[in-house]
Amino acid sequence: MKAIGEGMNIGEAAQKAGVTPKMVRHYEALGLLPKVHRTESGYRVYTGNEVHTLRFIKRSRDLGFSMAEIAELVKLWQDRRRPSASVRKVASAHLADLDRKIQELEAMRNTLRHLIHCCQGDDRPDCPILEDLEGLSGPAPKAA
Repeated sequence: MKAIGEGMNIGEAAQKAGVTPKMVRHYEALGLLPKVHRTESGYRVYTGNEVHTLRFIKRSRDLGFSMAEIAELVKLWQDRRRPSASVRKVASAHLADLDRKIQELEAMRNTLRHLIHCCQGDDRPDCPILEDLEGLSGPAPKAA
């Protein structure tokens, strides 16, 4: 097995970082990962630095950061002179977005729970779930 500082191909780098080679190329195309050295035959050669960056990106994705947020975090991470307040600002905005999404999901869950409770689930055609999805305030219009 190669040491982390030695050059490795895209498959090895992807495996060490816990991502797919396709994602490595995608991150490169987005500029999240700098262009890496290529051999004379055109193969990419990765080092431990790129693997470390790929792990950073993967962990950021695992926490739900968007690609734009990750791009900003990578820049901040690579700038050793940056104030931590800048990092905190990105993370706090993401947390607020997650909180908003959680509230929306809880509201959907509560509505669905209520509709399921109201549905008799029997052989009759009346169904409050479908009536709600239809979105009409009154009874559905009769077909001609």
